[in-house]
Amino acid sequence: MPKGAVRGLSTLLWALSICLGTAAVGSAGAGEDVAPGLRVGDVLDQSNWQLAKDLLPAEILRHYETGEYRNRIVAYPTESTHWEKSFLEATEKNAAQLDVDARGSIIEKGSGQQPPLYYGLPFPIIDPNDPKAGVKVVWNQFLAYWYTGDTYNRALVVMVKPKAVDREIVADGWFSFYDGQTPKYRKPNPLNLQSQFLGVVAVPTDLQGTASLTWRYRDPEKRDSQWAFVPALRRVRAVSPANRSDGYLGSDISADDGFFFDGKPEDFEWKLVGQRQGLRVVDPEALAGPLPAQPSPEGGWISLTDRNPATVGYRTPNWPGVTWAPTDAGLAKRTFWVVEGVPRDKYYLYGRLELWIDAENWDGAWNRKFDWTGQLTHNFQMMGRVLHAAGPADDQEWVPIGTQVWACAENFKMNRATLGGLRPDPKAAFYRRPRINPNIFDPQALQRFGK
Repeated sequence: MPKGAVRGLSTLLWALSICLGTAAVGSAGAGEDVAPGLRVGDVLDQSNWQLAKDLLPAEILRHYETGEYRNRIVAYPTESTHWEKSFLEATEKNAAQLDVDARGSIIEKGSGQQPPLYYGLPFPIIDPNDPKAGVKVVWNQFLAYWYTGDTYNRALVVMVKPKAVDREIVADGWFSFYDGQTPKYRKPNPLNLQSQFLGVVAVPTDLQGTASLTWRYRDPEKRDSQWAFVPALRRVRAVSPANRSDGYLGSDISADDGFFFDGKPEDFEWKLVGQRQGLRVVDPEALAGPLPAQPSPEGGWISLTDRNPATVGYRTPNWPGVTWAPTDAGLAKRTFWVVEGVPRDKYYLYGRLELWIDAENWDGAWNRKFDWTGQLTHNFQMMGRVLHAAGPADDQEWVPIGTQVWACAENFKMNRATLGGLRPDPKAAFYRRPRINPNIFDPQALQRFGK
């Protein structure tokens, strides 16, 4: 497809979304107002927090009111999201061919059956009057993320109190996705899987070698398979997948947080709350201009540059706010779809989720969690991902590249948080679309990671 045709398709989808009220029409560009009295270039802090009272979740705005967060407003113009041409072509077809069934699974309109592969945005046009709109927004969030490919990271998980660090864990994580992959990166799928995840702890010594493996199936009726290896037991054990809302190794980040929300969509009842303008945490340098796409030694691309900012409060000299504050980040205005999910499992830790998902690029920002009495207990806060060009012009890819990573699971009842995805050292691996040996996802091979 010629470049002009790809641009034309992108513009067509954008125009259609405007007709149905789905476009991110309020996102702020350079020098523009984001709210009365608040402009791109201003700093949101304790002196002017009230100017953003309609743009942030109340619990996040409170951090600015009390001086615990402080961030500059930066530009994030609309129509700045790029997709590969195969993704755009698939999205155009999906708009006419796909729907969801009563359970919330993606189906083909003609046959009523699950497609053999999900690729492209399944529901590029969201009709606010559609009773199925909520789950369609959630599926768009999944496919937009899966499109960016498999990952391998060596990341730091930090459990913090407002003024102190409790515990640090360094872990290796491999994500392999079967749905959503560009043709170049597709792989055989004889087990009809949707994804596989392996996490292995490297530090500290008392947890070294602890491993967790998850297989998610495309079949909506089939529960995840999950295994764990604990070095002290020297055994691989199948474990229940029912505790995906519980914290990882005593932290406040759960398996269902994942890359923003990673629960199985069919396990929740979804409702569209509506569309709203809001601010989200972003990497200013990733938005400011192209970042270099460097090939990784494992294939694919290095998704994090070698710049290593302080990123968070506890690493920032003389920082007066909370330890988990995103000190090097910016705030950008975007338009969000807000959806609510109620778990079908009454033993799930949370009684309701509220997800704020970008209406243009489908990247999640705020994942608010309420207990079964309706009280807010957690907010999983995500830094936005920005796609940059990678590879030669005749085989160009678009992958997330940034100068920093920040994900924060804040526990309001306990007044603490867990930071995820930080770099343990300036050269730690952060790769997109690497070649991952499928044998590492064999449950019987988990013992190889033991100390």
